[in-house]
Amino acid sequence: MFLSHIDITTLVLVIHPDDYIFCKQILSDIIGKLTIINGGCTRQESVYAGLQYLQDIAPSYVHIHDGVRPFINHQQLTTIHRALTPSGGVLLAIPVSDTLKRVGNDKCVVFTVPHDSLFAAQTPQSFPYPLILSAHKAAYEAGQSDFTDDSALAEWYNIPMRVVESSSSNIKITWEKDIEMTDQYFRTAETPCPDVRTGNGYDVHRLVQGHGVVLCGMKIPCDKKLIGHSDADVALHALTDALLATQGAGDIGMHFPPANPQWKNVQSEIFVRHAVRLIRERNGRIANVDITLIAEMPAISPYRAAMTKSLQNMLDISLDRISLKATTNETLGFIGRREGIAAIATATVVYNDRFFPPI
Repeated sequence: MFLSHIDITTLVLVIHPDDYIFCKQILSDIIGKLTIINGGCTRQESVYAGLQYLQDIAPSYVHIHDGVRPFINHQQLTTIHRALTPSGGVLLAIPVSDTLKRVGNDKCVVFTVPHDSLFAAQTPQSFPYPLILSAHKAAYEAGQSDFTDDSALAEWYNIPMRVVESSSSNIKITWEKDIEMTDQYFRTAETPCPDVRTGNGYDVHRLVQGHGVVLCGMKIPCDKKLIGHSDADVALHALTDALLATQGAGDIGMHFPPANPQWKNVQSEIFVRHAVRLIRERNGRIANVDITLIAEMPAISPYRAAMTKSLQNMLDISLDRISLKATTNETLGFIGRREGIAAIATATVVYNDRFFPPI
């Protein structure tokens, strides 16, 4: 989960020394993507060890997460990361809904605890890295070692903390009954269907006398050119619309209005890269794109390989995930009369932080 999140660049796994060899064995497939270090006798000591390890890397922010909460999801990570500020920490928590009772040693109720403003803390608990490192160092030097989580230590160090509301799915496995419940979940829960989305795009531009057309970011020599507000790259315009459609993010005209002189004569690669960035911000991965050019001229075949490579550079996906085709209109209509070129694009994107519930 953390390894595949766009905002996470470094992952440190802090474990009990007795588990070091075991962890290296079970994590052998991803051992190059994370660092395993030994922790201390308490949670607080282990977190401090992890923070000290990061000193040479010096990240801006750090997310501290308990391994006993295995059901954290991408959406929760994204939400807490976006809530971070340089001045304080944030933690996932859920409102307390049960009525709480203060009970004496004899198990008799002493009084009912008002729970209107109570939240149950979860992890990740996230901080500006220099701030939480200083807090842990101060606690260590002061002999303060009884904090049950990092937000409590941060409160002691006067770091402002803010709650980001989470969900009950981010459970903590503490008691034997929790293990039984987790086993039951894995036995009975159906595998969710990943959120695979497909978007379509269509565009057309007029041909006039000129010195070459721009298609897929490449200028192809001929005695015509395409006219439009930008470079009139009909293929990239259709592709941009297809990518935006996978997010329900409107069309190219909403993001780059043709009435805005800022976009006049610009390269359409800008539009595609914008759509790709939006996809990555939502933890999406482009599975494939398919573009069909409909034109009587120019001939596409001599330039197809270079055009496909140009698309690969924009999309940052492998060549086998890019399909580029061309056809004529059999001399019919405005395309057949060589008055314009049309393009149809389809994009498939997998969004990792969203899942459809089992049917």
